Amino acid sequence: MNYLIKYGIFAICILLSSSCKKSFLDAKPTSAILTPKTLNDLQGLLENDVELTKSTPALSQMASDDYIFTSYENWLSTNTPTERNSYLWAKDIYEGTKLIRDWSSGYSGIFYCNNVLEVLSTIEQTPSNTAQYQMIKGWALFMRAYLLYDLVRNFSPTYDSATAAQDLGVPVPLKPEVDVLLGRASVQDTYQQILSDLAKATRALEPTRPVNSNRPGRAAAYALGARIYLSMRLYKEAEGYADSALTISSKLIDYNTISKTALNPFEINNDETIFSTGAILADYTIITPTSANTRVTVNPELVNLYDPNDLRLTIFFRLNATTGNLYVRRGYFLQSTPYTGLATDEMYLIKAECLARRNLIPESLDWLNRLLINRFITGSFKPVRGLSQDAALQRILTERRKELVWRTLRWTDLKRLNKEGANITLTRSLNGVTYTLAPNDLRYVFPIPDDEIALSGIQQNPR
Repeated sequence: MNYLIKYGIFAICILLSSSCKKSFLDAKPTSAILTPKTLNDLQGLLENDVELTKSTPALSQMASDDYIFTSYENWLSTNTPTERNSYLWAKDIYEGTKLIRDWSSGYSGIFYCNNVLEVLSTIEQTPSNTAQYQMIKGWALFMRAYLLYDLVRNFSPTYDSATAAQDLGVPVPLKPEVDVLLGRASVQDTYQQILSDLAKATRALEPTRPVNSNRPGRAAAYALGARIYLSMRLYKEAEGYADSALTISSKLIDYNTISKTALNPFEINNDETIFSTGAILADYTIITPTSANTRVTVNPELVNLYDPNDLRLTIFFRLNATTGNLYVRRGYFLQSTPYTGLATDEMYLIKAECLARRNLIPESLDWLNRLLINRFITGSFKPVRGLSQDAALQRILTERRKELVWRTLRWTDLKRLNKEGANITLTRSLNGVTYTLAPNDLRYVFPIPDDEIALSGIQQNPR
């Protein structure tokens, strides 16, 4: 953790010098560490999204079955060993690469949050500053929970109540300390801290929806809780949080109103976005959702799941006229950045799945149909009805895969569904060799970066 925190301090210097008010900077030498002092300083840290919202992990997307390389030569030509090796689920995916940002950016962001919370504790809350004070407190707690959850879902086993107290979680820093080396908390303790932060954030965040989706409101805290509890397979809690999120933010976009030709079909602040984040872009070009990404194509098995009248087929994907490949252009973020944030459609799907698991099938399918009617050509959608519990659940999970494509959630779903006994085996073929990932394989947990192991001595994940 040591080198990551020092990296975070350096980044805070940059953030403060670029985002805080001039009066705050005038008295500070540019070569020194700038210490935030005021509520505006703290808000400035949180508003800079370089490390907080634009660098969420992408390893899970590269390892998922959403795409395939079009040739062995294209696989060889990727920019990094991490891209090549994660695609094949290799035991060593980094090959000595330094500074894996799937790990380091999360901890850098957590350092910012810890710094904000520590300074905030020294500022008196008064009637005149209560709104801003509580907003900053809730924002920092929410972001710490968000980033810590992204780390644990990538670098630890999926939550299992029978083994969580023994399973290795991730380091959980709660103070902006520079020279403290932390060991790995258990999965149980990691999730306990995440959920504790989230509960406090929920009370502090404003109940109305913020104008900008890169600022969390209470709906974002509820939506994150729904996502987390679903991954923990605690479906009653997941449904409750989804209900609370939908009480605040339930609008859906009619895809008949969305352009099928625009490179950016969705606005960032649209009716479905609850909280916007994007995956790491600079390090991994193979998951870039643009026409410039010519090495890979959307997995044909995934494409074949869409009905011809399903507007998602033409809005989410686009044909590259030169290569003939399908590339992804969906998302509620920047056109070149995979969207990893929280949105209303995910809440509808969580609600539908949780109802199906309670065998409330008509109610479950009603939630699913309310989503799907907004995804089909007007007049072509036939409501889903009359399914058994197993058939309803499978249909919902299929729609979940189709709707949430390229959001880095597929990998987390595979981990939890295989824990439920789904027995999903992944297979890839490359240069005449077949690669297989069995259900619950140790390689579903990504290795801790080599430089972190060398510097902190924490235990590596078995592969």
